[in-house]
Amino acid sequence: MSTPFPFTAVVGQDDLRLALLLNAVSPAVGGVLVRGEKGTAKSTAVRALSALMPEVDVVAGCRFSCAPTAPDPACPDGPHEVGAGVSRPARMVELPVGASEDRLVGALDIERALAEGVKAFEPGLLADAHRGILYVDEVNLLHDHLVDLLLDAAAMGASYVEREGVSVRHAARFLLVGTMNPEEGELRPQLLDRFGLTVEVAASREPDQRVEVVRRRLAYDDDPDGFAARWADEESAVRARIVAARELLPSVRLGDGALRQIAATCAAFEVDGMRADIVMARTATALAAWAGRTDVLAEDVRQAALLALPHRRRRNPFDAPGLDEDKLDETLEEFGSGEGSDDSGGSESSDGSDGSGDEDPDPDGPGGGGGQSPQDGPDDGSGDGNAESSGEVPAQGEPSESGQAPSPGAGEQAPVRAAEPFRTKMLSVPGLGEGAAGRRSRARTEHGRTTGARRPQGALTKLHLAATVQAAAPHQRARGRCGPGLVVRRDDLRQATREGREGNLVLFVVDASGSMAARQRMSAVKGAVLSLLLDAYQRRDKVGLVTFRGSSAEVALPPTSSVDAAAVRLESLPTGGRTPLAAGLLRARDVLRVERLRDPARRALVVVVTDGRATEGGAARSASARGGGRVAGGPEPVALAGRAARLFAVDGVASVVVDCESGPVRLGLAGQLAGELGGAAVTLDELRADSIAGLVRDVQGNSRRAA
Repeated sequence: MSTPFPFTAVVGQDDLRLALLLNAVSPAVGGVLVRGEKGTAKSTAVRALSALMPEVDVVAGCRFSCAPTAPDPACPDGPHEVGAGVSRPARMVELPVGASEDRLVGALDIERALAEGVKAFEPGLLADAHRGILYVDEVNLLHDHLVDLLLDAAAMGASYVEREGVSVRHAARFLLVGTMNPEEGELRPQLLDRFGLTVEVAASREPDQRVEVVRRRLAYDDDPDGFAARWADEESAVRARIVAARELLPSVRLGDGALRQIAATCAAFEVDGMRADIVMARTATALAAWAGRTDVLAEDVRQAALLALPHRRRRNPFDAPGLDEDKLDETLEEFGSGEGSDDSGGSESSDGSDGSGDEDPDPDGPGGGGGQSPQDGPDDGSGDGNAESSGEVPAQGEPSESGQAPSPGAGEQAPVRAAEPFRTKMLSVPGLGEGAAGRRSRARTEHGRTTGARRPQGALTKLHLAATVQAAAPHQRARGRCGPGLVVRRDDLRQATREGREGNLVLFVVDASGSMAARQRMSAVKGAVLSLLLDAYQRRDKVGLVTFRGSSAEVALPPTSSVDAAAVRLESLPTGGRTPLAAGLLRARDVLRVERLRDPARRALVVVVTDGRATEGGAARSASARGGGRVAGGPEPVALAGRAARLFAVDGVASVVVDCESGPVRLGLAGQLAGELGGAAVTLDELRADSIAGLVRDVQGNSRRAA
C-alpha cells in the first residue's frame, strides 16, 4: 500500500480538517459531506485521516470486526466468547460509484441456499467498514437507493439484508465521509440532512498558499516515505490528541444554556425536524473535548452551527448554500447562556464581513426574484415599454434604448428575471428504457415492481421464486425425488425482471429571439423553464440548455446533472434579434448525438420553448446547402425549421413544444412544429399541474412514437 499524504501536511482547508477530526473524536456526529470543486484536496484529506485513526481490537477470524471485549451477540460469524483479540489498523473502505447493492450490503448465495440448503452470506463493504471509515467519492453520483441503504446503516449502526425470507443482520458503525462536486449535481435534501456536517471547500486565491501546496505535493511525489517521515511528529501529536479527546468526551457537560442556544439557532434558521439540534449538540460536545475542556461554550455552539446547518437550511435546489453569520451571532447573543465572555468570543471568531451578506439577496425564492420586474433597474423599463403593451417586439432587432450597440440583427435586450416557478405536469419518454435510476420514464431496473422472469445473465441477484418452481417442477421424477420437497438445480433458477423509473436527459431548446422578448412574456417563459428545471431536479434527470437568437444557436449549458448551473444560465439569458429556429433544432440534435455516444442508455426528452416563428435560416441554410439543398435564395426559414424538426422524428427522439404564443391573433405555428417533431404541444397554462385547461398532451400520448 502506498504511503498516504500526511494529514497535517494539508495546506489550509481548516474547516475540512476540523470536521474530519470531530468525527474521528465522536463518530456519533454522523459523518461529513465535503462539497467543492475538483482539485481541492478533498480525497487527499480523507485518505490521510485513516492513518490517524487509533488501532482497533477485533476478534480473530471474525469477518465483521467484532470487539473482543463486547462481541456482537447477533454476529453472523458468532457467537464469540469474551476475551483477547488481535489489533489491526482502522480500515478505510472506498465505495466506488458503480457499486451494486450486493457489493454494498453483502449478498446471500441464493444458489447454494436453494440447491444445497446452505445459508451462506458474503459480507459487503458495510461490514468491511465497521469500526473504520467508509469513504464515498462523488456520493451525488450514486444511485438513490444505494445512498438510502448507506445512510440508513450509518444512522442505525447496523445493516440488514433481506433475501427471499432469509434475514441477516450485522453491526455497521463507521465514520461516513462523502465528497462531491456540486457542478455534477446535488443530493436530494432528504439525503443531505442525513450527513452530520458539511464543509464547502475551494482552492485558495492567495499566491503564497498556492505555492506552498505545489511545493509540498511535488516533494511528496518525489519521495513519499521521506516526506511522510518529516511530518511524523505532527502526525503522532494529532493521533494522541484524538485518543485523549475520545477519553475526555464522556466527561464533557452540555449545559442548559448551551442547549437553549442550539435550539434557538435551529429555530431561527427554520431547519426541518430535530436532527439538526441533535447533531449540533454532539458536534459542540466534540469541539469541547477536542479543545481539552469539559464544558461546552458559546464558541463551540457557534462553530457547530457553521458545520451542521448550512446544508439543512436550504429550502429548494436553487437557493445558495451558506449561513448568515450576522444572524447567527444575533441569535447566540439573544439566547446567551449567561456566559458573557463566550458570546463575545463567538463574535470575535467571525471573519468580519466575509459572507455576512451573502444570503441577503436569496430569500426572495427560487430563481431569485419571483418575477418582480421593477427591481431589474430603470434601464430595463424604457427599452421594453412598447413591447410590453403590445405583447410583441419586431422580429428584426434594433439598437436598444439603453445605449448598448448590439451586433447587426441582434437587437439584444437586458435579461429579464424569471416569474415564480410552479409545479408542472408530468412529461415522460414513451416506451421502456434501461437508463440510470430516476423518477421520470418507465424503465427496466433492479428495483421496482416485478413484471416477469428470465434466465439469469451472470450472477443471480433477484430470484423469481414462482418461476423457479415452475421450471423445476416438471423434472422432479427424472431427478429421483422420493419424498416431500423440491430438487432445484442451477438451470432452474430464474431472475426476476422489474420495472421502475429512470432519469432522462431533458434538453431545453429556448427561443430567445425578438418575438419572445416582450418583457412580460419572457418572464413567464423563464418561470416555466425554471419550473421544468425544478421538476428535472426532483426526478434525477440530466439537463442541457440550447438557446437561439439572431442568426445562430449556442449551447448555453452542455448536458449536466447540475440544475443549479442551468438556472444560473437561464437567469442571465439575453433576448432579441431574429428567430433561427432551424439552427436551434440542429444544434440540439448535435448535442444529443454526442451525448448518445457518452451515455447510450440515457434517453432524451427535448423541450422546445418557442412561439413557433422562424425568421432566419442561418446555420441551417448552410447545412442544407452541404446536404444538396437549394442554395439560390435558399429555403424559407419555416421550411428549414420543418426539415430540421423531421430529423428528430426520424431519430425517434421524444419531444414536446411549449407554445409561448400570446395575443389575440395566434398563428398556431408551435402546434405545427410539434407535428413535425412527432411530439406534443402544450401552452404555458397547460403546463401547470393544477391546470383545468384540459388534459395535457404529453409525449406518451403519441402512438406513432410509442410504436
